[in-house]
Amino acid sequence: MANSKKQKTPLIFVKRSKPIVSEVFDTYWKFAVKRQEAFFSRIEGRDKPWSEDAIISQYKFTNAFRASDRVSQYLIKNVIYSKKWSLKDTVFRILLFKIFNKIDTWQLLEENFGEISTKTFNLNEFDAVLEKQIASKKSIYSAAYIMPSGPKKKYLGVRKHKFHLTLLSDLLKDDFHQLLKDQSSMEAGFDLLLSIESFGRFLAYQFIIDLNYSDWFNFSENDFVVPGPGALDGIRKCFTDLGDYTPVDIIKMMTDDQEYHFDRLSYDFKNLWGRSLHLIDCQNLFCEVDKYSRIAHPDVQGISGRTRIKQKFNPTPSYLNVWYPPKWRINENIVISQEYQSM
Repeated sequence: MANSKKQKTPLIFVKRSKPIVSEVFDTYWKFAVKRQEAFFSRIEGRDKPWSEDAIISQYKFTNAFRASDRVSQYLIKNVIYSKKWSLKDTVFRILLFKIFNKIDTWQLLEENFGEISTKTFNLNEFDAVLEKQIASKKSIYSAAYIMPSGPKKKYLGVRKHKFHLTLLSDLLKDDFHQLLKDQSSMEAGFDLLLSIESFGRFLAYQFIIDLNYSDWFNFSENDFVVPGPGALDGIRKCFTDLGDYTPVDIIKMMTDDQEYHFDRLSYDFKNLWGRSLHLIDCQNLFCEVDKYSRIAHPDVQGISGRTRIKQKFNPTPSYLNVWYPPKWRINENIVISQEYQSM
């Protein structure tokens, strides 16, 4: 008589080989602590230097938390939350600002057109103002990242800024704002942005993070990350071997294990008023550690082979009053630290 019991398929557990850290790995956590200490020293109105770390004091690094950076702060306060904007205007304003990613360019447009919205947007008039700015030998794009021009065959002879304005105009006609709102996750929103002509993976990820600062979107911030070129360089320096982990796995591991490593190294990491490092922050920290280690660990090579930090630290006096997306529920805790600003 045949055995009527079903034979269970045995479970096979495959143990992934773990990544192997380098000497730069602990520097990653040290940098996060020291850079955050410098951030708090500055907003509390203390005298320079804001860091005892000679490298951080001398060279320009982004903050441990991306949303604390000057341009992100301007975007949050002056572009997204300057008043209650419609979904369409919110998406338009964020993309317009981020394409140029330059406060001076945004303010130039405001000076000429007043409140920037889908109603005041005129492709030819915006083009004329930016063309005049270029003619006066003034940059309209930030140097933080490179915005690609349009495909040569289709946009031959068209200035880069006019191509981007045309791109925005087309998105408005196609109700892109509603398509984006209908996406169920940050990854889905990223994929939609990636479908825009000339937008690559790095830009699409940065833009979905910026869009998610607004109240119109509530994508989970710790489910999806895209490592940029700088982050890949930093990961290469922090690990001698990734084992069976991908760069995405590495960033998620750092985010998940942050408290353990701060405790292990006896570091008192002062987070963002109760908000811990998220995927985007840990991704950015890899970029900054790549730069930091060019001096702190000159013998450790990354992918790019760069050996110098180009930008020196020149503080902008206006960057003091930090404020974050209200849905994070941390703004009410900032008052105590900012009392120093009136001194």
